[in-house]
Amino acid sequence: MAENKWKMRKIAVLTSGGDSPGMNPAIRAVVRTAMYNNIEVLGIKNGYDGLINDWTVPLTSRSVGGIINRGGTILFSARSKNFKTPEGRQQAFKTLKNHNVSGLVAIGGDGTYRGAHEFHKETGFSVIGVPGTIDNDIAGTDYTIGFYTAIDTAMQAIDKIRDTAISHNRLFLVEVMGRHSGFIAVASAIAGGAEDVLIPETKTDIKGLCKRLNEGKKRGKISSIIVVAEGDEEGNAMEIAKKIQKNEGYETRVSVIGYQQRGGSPSALDRILATRLGSSAVEELLKGTKSAMVGIHQNKVVTHPLEMAWKEKKPINKNIIKLVEIMSS
Repeated sequence: MAENKWKMRKIAVLTSGGDSPGMNPAIRAVVRTAMYNNIEVLGIKNGYDGLINDWTVPLTSRSVGGIINRGGTILFSARSKNFKTPEGRQQAFKTLKNHNVSGLVAIGGDGTYRGAHEFHKETGFSVIGVPGTIDNDIAGTDYTIGFYTAIDTAMQAIDKIRDTAISHNRLFLVEVMGRHSGFIAVASAIAGGAEDVLIPETKTDIKGLCKRLNEGKKRGKISSIIVVAEGDEEGNAMEIAKKIQKNEGYETRVSVIGYQQRGGSPSALDRILATRLGSSAVEELLKGTKSAMVGIHQNKVVTHPLEMAWKEKKPINKNIIKLVEIMSS
């Protein structure tokens, strides 16, 4: 056991917003790092709603045994309307004080961070954010927990779809998650060998897309796969498929991967990332950090203000997008 320098006795941990593969390894890391430092851990069920309603459970090293390979979150997750109000946040503060909790680790995405930031501003309570979202759209960290696994899931689906596309000489549009960001779509397109990728960050040119498909046909391509982020400005995969058919008469098929990307056993990379970040969140509380997020940059754990998640737009590397075009030639 390590010496508890700041005499912190108890912390709490919750998961909020959309679930992502790797949240359980992150919870495990928080609990075991806290126990190693002689700190008790209180688990909050159902995110910020659980904080308001005192849905809590004590967690120990044994409580988190055998969860590193499990998808989802053992603490469950939810989006809380009540936590967006000052009254709700005050009730959450009372819950933590009633349990003698001194610090909170909040695992989630942009919305989770916003709630944590407001909570800290109003109460002064120590909160550390851990980036748990498949979208990888949190500024201040190269990767978010769940992103790697979501890509693997999409890639496996694309591999299977390609078999059918080739067998029937067809064009398939594969829709992946990403209402506001194309990180999953771009990475999935490269890993799956797609002919094109359509994302919210770049303008979609249907006529230009059809031209590239025709050029591919002339080079001998008998099938094609286009990866579409659900938030593309031209619409979802079904709507874009109709526009392609209208322009060129292509026989198209659409496959929406959907919520499969949010589930499943986390990949090795997500387990390692979640373990590093979950443990680092506890270490930050021990240092006396009051409000921050932990992230990974160039394989090193870093900290940033929580506000960075929504005040800075995380850009997609244009060279990576270009790589999709090069690889489809």
